[in-house]
Amino acid sequence: MTTDVRVLRQDEWDTWYDNLVRAFGGADQAPEERALDRELTEFDRSLGVWDGTTCVGTAGAFSFRLTVPGGASVPTAGVTMVSVAATHRRRGVLTSMMRRQLDDVRSWGEPLAALTASEPAIYGRFGYGAATFQLGAEIDTSRVELSVPAGTDDVRLRYAGPADVLDACEAVYARLVPGRPGMLERRPGWERAGLLDPASERDGASALQCVVAERGGEITGYARFRTKLGWGVAGHDGTVALVSLAALDPATDAALWRFLFGIDLTTTLVVRGRPVDDAWQHLVSDIRRCRPRLRDALHLRLVDVGAALQARTYQAPVDVVFEVEDAFCPWNEGRWRLTGDAKGASCARTTDAADLALSVRELGAAYLGGVSLTSLAAAGRVRELRQGALAEASLAFGSVVAPWLPHGF
Repeated sequence: MTTDVRVLRQDEWDTWYDNLVRAFGGADQAPEERALDRELTEFDRSLGVWDGTTCVGTAGAFSFRLTVPGGASVPTAGVTMVSVAATHRRRGVLTSMMRRQLDDVRSWGEPLAALTASEPAIYGRFGYGAATFQLGAEIDTSRVELSVPAGTDDVRLRYAGPADVLDACEAVYARLVPGRPGMLERRPGWERAGLLDPASERDGASALQCVVAERGGEITGYARFRTKLGWGVAGHDGTVALVSLAALDPATDAALWRFLFGIDLTTTLVVRGRPVDDAWQHLVSDIRRCRPRLRDALHLRLVDVGAALQARTYQAPVDVVFEVEDAFCPWNEGRWRLTGDAKGASCARTTDAADLALSVRELGAAYLGGVSLTSLAAAGRVRELRQGALAEASLAFGSVVAPWLPHGF
């Protein structure tokens, strides 16, 4: 089979996008969602694979900036819209796109590539490691109570149209971005993605609702959610589905959660995609009745090992030589000496003896501080070559707050 991998032209977008939609089940899309996806598409960073005049593969790469430990905002290729036509599976189409894309990312000078995986088993062979996880829960609000901190009663809540307070909510989000690894600076246009609300995706729930929190006349947080009423033999058993929540201080955070727990005629609060260290877990009276669970979120790849490792800081002094395996991006292979602390870091090639041996996939998993090198070593995925190096590096790579990807892309 002969195929052509090339940069997407604007007049090809509908065909390219239809191929993507079909690969993900072919469900009808709301016009506003399709229109926003086209507007956000970066054509010069998008690839199509063509078999003659037929599109058989798609891939894109948004130009993001990702917060890393220490608060720096690092240029990152947000890999997205990846699909292969079912007629052309297992013919090297995906590999050809990943090869071209990572070559392009390197040429753009972006040290990181990131994605959310519809099938996590696919991307490890291309060097991506699961770097952030997210917390979900189904909380029985009829049985679980909250114990809120001092100052919560000083927070004023009010309903607002989601679009009417969009700018204020985005300002809250922007203030949070530097403080947590894994968060994305939202480029213009991306704020509208959080307002998409097609009826076809509500599963019978209400339109998107929004409550904002205020302290001293300033908006300090918000929650977006939907409600779905229900009735059982014992009476009401409605559901609140949280879409997003952000708060600048503990009192605001607690006030928003208390509101969600107390909405009339509801007994269940469904939570998706929250940080694994989310504070509400320490406010509830019975964590078991919240049924918490984890799943993977951001998968990260170091496209340029040296530039990536020196872009972040380290919570303890570290001086370690990595022996890196990276068959897919061979420019990363070999030994790298990382020296760093909480103020900064340097990383350069070296001929010194290696202290730890691992693949670029493990570096990607550990990079944001949410997965420890020690745990990867316990799984046989990191080898300690100098006694003590594993503990030293694992401590240094950690993060005081859990990394978190707040939304997909």
